[in-house]
Amino acid sequence: MSRTRSRWWLALLLIPFIAMLWVPSYAGGVPDLGGVPFFYWYQFLWVIITAFITLLVYRFGRDV
Repeated sequence: MSRTRSRWWLALLLIPFIAMLWVPSYAGGVPDLGGVPFFYWYQFLWVIITAFITLLVYRFGRDV
């Protein structure tokens, strides 16, 4: 049972994958953040979010 449950944590890794593949969501963005175009800070934000999600999957998805 714990092995099946631990596999569900892997599904969290699909969130950043889909967010970065859906290019129209960030290709035409207008808002700047401190002079940095939306296209760049959106992708950088996902680097940080992906690192956090990877940490969650590592911590809670492994068999203890």
